Amino acid sequence: MSFLKLLFYAFLPLCVLFSTIALACVLGYGILHIFGDIYSLNKLISRLSQFLLVLSIFPLRRYLNITWTELGFTTKALFIRQLGIGFIAGLATLLPVFALLFYLGVNVFDETKIWTLASIAKKTSLALLLSLLISCVEEPLFRGLLVTSLQKKLTTASAILLAGIYYGSLHFLETSREIAYAQITFSSGFVLFAEAISHWLNPTMLSAFIALVMVGVFLGVVRTQFAHSLGVCIGLHTSWVWQIKLTKMFFNPNYFSPYFYLVSPYDGLVGSLIAGWLAVVLVSYFAYCHFTASDSFAG
Repeated sequence: MSFLKLLFYAFLPLCVLFSTIALACVLGYGILHIFGDIYSLNKLISRLSQFLLVLSIFPLRRYLNITWTELGFTTKALFIRQLGIGFIAGLATLLPVFALLFYLGVNVFDETKIWTLASIAKKTSLALLLSLLISCVEEPLFRGLLVTSLQKKLTTASAILLAGIYYGSLHFLETSREIAYAQITFSSGFVLFAEAISHWLNPTMLSAFIALVMVGVFLGVVRTQFAHSLGVCIGLHTSWVWQIKLTKMFFNPNYFSPYFYLVSPYDGLVGSLIAGWLAVVLVSYFAYCHFTASDSFAG
Protein backbone atom coordinates (compact mmCIF):
# COMPACT_ATOMS: atom_id res chain seq x y z
CA MET A 1 0.00 0.00 0.00
CA SER A 2 1.41 3.36 -1.05
CA PHE A 3 1.85 6.14 1.46
CA LEU A 4 -0.31 8.48 -0.63
CA LYS A 5 -3.17 5.97 -0.60
CA LEU A 6 -2.91 5.62 3.17
CA LEU A 7 -2.86 9.41 3.52
CA PHE A 8 -5.90 9.81 1.28
CA TYR A 9 -8.09 7.36 3.19
CA ALA A 10 -6.75 8.66 6.51
CA PHE A 11 -7.93 12.21 5.78
CA LEU A 12 -11.15 11.34 3.96
CA PRO A 13 -13.16 10.93 7.22
CA LEU A 14 -11.78 14.31 8.34
CA CYS A 15 -13.27 15.92 5.23
CA VAL A 16 -16.63 14.32 6.02
CA LEU A 17 -16.39 15.49 9.63
CA PHE A 18 -15.49 19.07 8.76
CA SER A 19 -18.19 19.22 6.06
CA THR A 20 -20.76 18.01 8.56
CA ILE A 21 -19.76 20.58 11.16
CA ALA A 22 -19.74 23.35 8.53
CA LEU A 23 -23.30 22.39 7.59
CA ALA A 24 -24.23 22.44 11.29
CA CYS A 25 -22.80 25.98 11.53
CA VAL A 26 -25.04 27.13 8.69
CA LEU A 27 -28.10 25.33 10.04
CA GLY A 28 -27.47 26.62 13.55
CA TYR A 29 -27.39 30.20 12.34
CA GLY A 30 -30.53 29.63 10.27
CA ILE A 31 -32.46 28.14 13.19
CA LEU A 32 -31.58 31.00 15.54
CA HIS A 33 -32.27 33.56 12.83
CA ILE A 34 -35.77 32.14 12.31
CA PHE A 35 -36.78 31.19 15.86
CA GLY A 36 -34.83 33.71 17.90
CA ASP A 37 -32.72 33.28 21.03
CA ILE A 38 -33.91 29.77 21.92
CA TYR A 39 -30.56 28.04 22.46
CA SER A 40 -26.83 28.65 22.71
CA LEU A 41 -25.21 28.71 19.25
CA ASN A 42 -22.24 26.73 20.55
CA LYS A 43 -24.41 23.94 21.96
CA LEU A 44 -26.76 24.01 18.97
CA ILE A 45 -23.88 23.44 16.54
CA SER A 46 -22.58 20.61 18.73
CA ARG A 47 -25.97 18.86 18.85
CA LEU A 48 -26.60 19.38 15.14
CA SER A 49 -23.14 17.99 14.30
CA GLN A 50 -23.79 14.87 16.37
CA PHE A 51 -27.21 14.41 14.78
CA LEU A 52 -25.87 14.86 11.24
CA LEU A 53 -22.97 12.47 11.84
CA VAL A 54 -25.34 9.75 13.03
CA LEU A 55 -27.68 10.50 10.14
CA SER A 56 -24.77 10.17 7.70
CA ILE A 57 -24.51 6.47 8.54
CA PHE A 58 -27.55 5.72 6.38
CA PRO A 59 -26.51 7.32 3.05
CA LEU A 60 -22.82 6.44 3.51
CA ARG A 61 -23.68 2.82 4.26
CA ARG A 62 -25.64 2.59 1.00
CA TYR A 63 -23.00 4.50 -0.97
CA LEU A 64 -20.20 2.25 0.32
CA ASN A 65 -22.36 -0.85 -0.16
CA ILE A 66 -22.00 -1.95 3.47
CA THR A 67 -24.69 -4.15 4.98
CA TRP A 68 -25.97 -3.81 8.55
CA THR A 69 -24.36 -7.18 9.28
CA GLU A 70 -21.00 -5.90 8.06
CA LEU A 71 -21.41 -2.92 10.40
CA GLY A 72 -21.53 -5.42 13.26
CA PHE A 73 -25.24 -5.79 13.93
CA THR A 74 -26.77 -9.22 14.52
CA THR A 75 -30.12 -10.72 15.53
CA LYS A 76 -32.09 -8.94 18.25
CA ALA A 77 -31.70 -11.75 20.81
CA LEU A 78 -27.95 -12.06 20.27
CA PHE A 79 -27.51 -8.29 20.23
CA ILE A 80 -29.16 -7.97 23.66
CA ARG A 81 -26.98 -10.80 24.97
CA GLN A 82 -23.92 -9.02 23.60
CA LEU A 83 -24.91 -5.85 25.43
CA GLY A 84 -24.89 -7.76 28.72
CA ILE A 85 -21.57 -9.45 27.97
CA GLY A 86 -20.00 -6.14 27.03
CA PHE A 87 -21.37 -4.38 30.11
CA ILE A 88 -19.93 -7.02 32.45
CA ALA A 89 -16.61 -6.92 30.60
CA GLY A 90 -16.62 -3.15 31.01
CA LEU A 91 -16.99 -3.49 34.76
CA ALA A 92 -14.19 -6.07 34.88
CA THR A 93 -11.78 -3.91 32.85
CA LEU A 94 -12.36 -0.46 34.36
CA LEU A 95 -13.55 -0.99 37.94
CA PRO A 96 -10.05 -2.10 39.12
CA VAL A 97 -8.62 1.16 37.73
CA PHE A 98 -11.07 3.31 39.66
CA ALA A 99 -10.52 1.23 42.78
CA LEU A 100 -6.78 1.82 42.49
CA LEU A 101 -7.26 5.57 41.96
CA PHE A 102 -9.37 5.67 45.13
CA TYR A 103 -6.79 3.63 47.05
CA LEU A 104 -3.99 5.98 45.94
CA GLY A 105 -6.02 9.02 46.94
CA VAL A 106 -6.30 10.40 43.41
CA ASN A 107 -10.09 10.28 43.71
CA VAL A 108 -11.57 11.17 47.09
CA PHE A 109 -15.15 10.76 48.26
CA ASP A 110 -17.21 13.93 48.04
CA GLU A 111 -18.45 14.44 51.60
CA THR A 112 -20.26 17.69 50.76
CA LYS A 113 -23.14 15.91 49.04
CA ILE A 114 -26.01 14.37 50.92
CA TRP A 115 -27.47 11.26 49.33
CA THR A 116 -30.63 9.26 49.92
CA LEU A 117 -31.42 5.84 48.55
CA ALA A 118 -34.02 7.38 46.25
CA SER A 119 -31.65 10.04 44.91
CA ILE A 120 -28.89 7.48 44.34
CA ALA A 121 -31.27 5.20 42.44
CA LYS A 122 -32.50 8.11 40.32
CA LYS A 123 -29.06 9.48 39.54
CA THR A 124 -27.49 6.11 38.74
CA SER A 125 -30.42 5.09 36.53
CA LEU A 126 -30.31 8.37 34.62
CA ALA A 127 -26.53 8.04 34.23
CA LEU A 128 -26.98 4.52 32.86
CA LEU A 129 -29.60 5.67 30.35
CA LEU A 130 -27.41 8.55 29.14
CA SER A 131 -24.40 6.23 28.90
CA LEU A 132 -26.38 3.79 26.76
CA LEU A 133 -27.57 6.62 24.53
CA ILE A 134 -24.02 7.91 24.03
CA SER A 135 -22.78 4.43 23.19
CA CYS A 136 -25.62 3.74 20.76
CA VAL A 137 -24.65 6.93 18.93
CA GLU A 138 -20.85 6.60 18.93
CA GLU A 139 -20.31 2.87 18.40
CA PRO A 140 -22.27 2.43 15.13
CA LEU A 141 -20.42 5.51 13.84
CA PHE A 142 -16.85 4.69 14.90
CA ARG A 143 -16.65 0.92 15.32
CA GLY A 144 -19.43 0.34 12.79
CA LEU A 145 -19.19 2.61 9.76
CA LEU A 146 -15.68 4.04 10.18
CA VAL A 147 -13.81 0.83 11.01
CA THR A 148 -15.73 -1.20 8.41
CA SER A 149 -15.25 1.32 5.60
CA LEU A 150 -11.55 1.83 6.37
CA GLN A 151 -11.07 -1.94 6.55
CA LYS A 152 -12.15 -2.21 2.92
CA LYS A 153 -9.29 0.06 1.83
CA LEU A 154 -6.60 -0.36 4.49
CA THR A 155 -5.24 -3.06 6.77
CA THR A 156 -7.30 -3.94 9.82
CA ALA A 157 -4.63 -2.51 12.14
CA SER A 158 -4.61 0.80 10.23
CA ALA A 159 -8.42 0.95 10.27
CA ILE A 160 -8.53 0.37 14.03
CA LEU A 161 -5.83 2.95 14.77
CA LEU A 162 -7.31 5.64 12.52
CA ALA A 163 -10.81 5.12 13.93
CA GLY A 164 -9.31 5.35 17.43
CA ILE A 165 -7.54 8.61 16.59
CA TYR A 166 -10.74 10.11 15.19
CA TYR A 167 -12.66 8.91 18.24
CA GLY A 168 -10.15 10.48 20.63
CA SER A 169 -9.87 13.70 18.62
CA LEU A 170 -13.60 14.30 18.46
CA HIS A 171 -13.77 14.55 22.27
CA PHE A 172 -11.56 17.66 22.15
CA LEU A 173 -13.21 19.37 19.20
CA GLU A 174 -14.94 21.87 21.45
CA THR A 175 -14.93 25.42 22.73
CA SER A 176 -16.52 26.92 25.82
CA ARG A 177 -16.97 30.35 24.25
CA GLU A 178 -20.52 31.69 24.09
CA ILE A 179 -21.60 34.38 21.64
CA ALA A 180 -24.44 36.69 22.68
CA TYR A 181 -27.48 36.35 20.46
CA ALA A 182 -27.36 40.03 19.45
CA GLN A 183 -23.78 39.56 18.18
CA ILE A 184 -24.41 36.39 16.14
CA THR A 185 -23.69 36.66 12.41
CA PHE A 186 -23.50 34.09 9.62
CA SER A 187 -19.78 33.62 10.31
CA SER A 188 -20.14 33.15 14.09
CA GLY A 189 -20.47 29.39 13.86
CA PHE A 190 -17.30 29.14 11.79
CA VAL A 191 -15.44 31.28 14.34
CA LEU A 192 -16.47 28.80 17.05
CA PHE A 193 -15.49 25.94 14.75
CA ALA A 194 -11.99 27.40 14.29
CA GLU A 195 -11.59 27.84 18.05
CA ALA A 196 -12.68 24.23 18.59
CA ILE A 197 -10.02 23.02 16.14
CA SER A 198 -7.35 25.05 17.95
CA HIS A 199 -8.26 23.14 21.13
CA TRP A 200 -6.51 20.13 19.59
CA LEU A 201 -3.21 21.94 20.19
CA ASN A 202 -3.75 22.14 23.96
CA PRO A 203 -0.79 20.16 25.42
CA THR A 204 -2.55 19.54 28.75
CA MET A 205 -4.97 17.22 26.97
CA LEU A 206 -2.28 14.90 25.59
CA SER A 207 -2.56 12.14 28.20
CA ALA A 208 -6.37 12.16 27.97
CA PHE A 209 -6.15 12.05 24.16
CA ILE A 210 -3.80 9.04 24.25
CA ALA A 211 -6.12 7.30 26.71
CA LEU A 212 -9.19 7.91 24.53
CA VAL A 213 -7.33 6.70 21.45
CA MET A 214 -6.47 3.57 23.44
CA VAL A 215 -10.15 3.17 24.34
CA GLY A 216 -11.00 3.44 20.64
CA VAL A 217 -8.32 0.91 19.72
CA PHE A 218 -9.55 -1.50 22.39
CA LEU A 219 -13.12 -1.29 21.09
CA GLY A 220 -11.84 -1.61 17.51
CA VAL A 221 -10.01 -4.82 18.38
CA VAL A 222 -13.17 -6.24 19.96
CA ARG A 223 -15.16 -5.26 16.88
CA THR A 224 -12.73 -6.87 14.41
CA GLN A 225 -11.71 -9.93 16.42
CA PHE A 226 -15.25 -11.16 16.99
CA ALA A 227 -17.84 -11.34 14.20
CA HIS A 228 -20.94 -9.13 14.40
CA SER A 229 -19.82 -7.82 17.80
CA LEU A 230 -21.09 -4.24 17.72
CA GLY A 231 -23.43 -5.10 20.61
CA VAL A 232 -20.42 -6.04 22.76
CA CYS A 233 -18.76 -2.71 21.90
CA ILE A 234 -21.91 -0.81 22.87
CA GLY A 235 -22.11 -2.75 26.14
CA LEU A 236 -18.44 -2.06 26.93
CA HIS A 237 -18.77 1.61 26.07
CA THR A 238 -21.95 1.96 28.13
CA SER A 239 -20.32 0.35 31.14
CA TRP A 240 -17.23 2.55 30.92
CA VAL A 241 -19.14 5.81 30.49
CA TRP A 242 -21.50 4.83 33.32
CA GLN A 243 -18.61 4.17 35.69
CA ILE A 244 -17.01 7.49 34.75
CA LYS A 245 -20.28 9.33 35.39
CA LEU A 246 -20.75 7.62 38.77
CA THR A 247 -17.17 8.33 39.80
CA LYS A 248 -17.63 12.02 38.97
CA MET A 249 -20.90 11.94 40.89
CA PHE A 250 -19.53 10.49 44.13
CA PHE A 251 -15.84 11.48 44.04
CA ASN A 252 -13.65 14.51 43.44
CA PRO A 253 -10.17 14.56 41.89
CA ASN A 254 -7.39 15.27 44.38
CA TYR A 255 -5.08 17.60 42.47
CA PHE A 256 -2.52 17.47 45.28
CA SER A 257 -2.09 13.70 45.14
CA PRO A 258 1.47 12.62 44.23
CA TYR A 259 -0.15 10.12 41.85
CA PHE A 260 -2.26 12.65 39.98
CA TYR A 261 -0.05 12.11 36.91
CA LEU A 262 -1.94 8.84 36.43
CA VAL A 263 -4.98 10.81 35.30
CA SER A 264 -5.46 13.91 33.16
CA PRO A 265 -6.57 17.46 34.04
CA TYR A 266 -9.20 16.90 31.33
CA ASP A 267 -11.56 15.17 33.77
CA GLY A 268 -9.39 13.82 36.58
CA LEU A 269 -10.05 10.25 35.43
CA VAL A 270 -9.06 9.45 31.87
CA GLY A 271 -5.29 9.41 31.55
CA SER A 272 -2.11 7.35 31.43
CA LEU A 273 -3.32 4.71 33.92
CA ILE A 274 -6.33 3.77 31.80
CA ALA A 275 -4.24 3.86 28.61
CA GLY A 276 -1.57 1.62 30.13
CA TRP A 277 -4.08 -0.79 31.65
CA LEU A 278 -6.01 -1.27 28.40
CA ALA A 279 -2.72 -1.75 26.54
CA VAL A 280 -1.76 -4.51 29.01
CA VAL A 281 -5.15 -6.20 28.50
CA LEU A 282 -4.75 -6.09 24.71
CA VAL A 283 -1.17 -7.39 24.78
CA SER A 284 -2.24 -10.20 27.12
CA TYR A 285 -5.10 -11.11 24.78
CA PHE A 286 -2.91 -11.29 21.68
CA ALA A 287 -0.22 -13.20 23.58
CA TYR A 288 -2.88 -15.70 24.66
CA CYS A 289 -4.11 -16.04 21.07
CA HIS A 290 -0.55 -16.53 19.81
CA PHE A 291 0.32 -19.25 22.33
CA THR A 292 -3.04 -20.95 21.87
CA ALA A 293 -2.53 -21.03 18.11
CA SER A 294 1.03 -22.36 18.59
CA ASP A 295 -0.19 -25.14 20.86
CA SER A 296 -2.93 -26.06 18.40
CA PHE A 297 -0.44 -26.19 15.53
CA ALA A 298 1.99 -28.27 17.56
CA GLY A 299 -0.80 -30.66 18.52
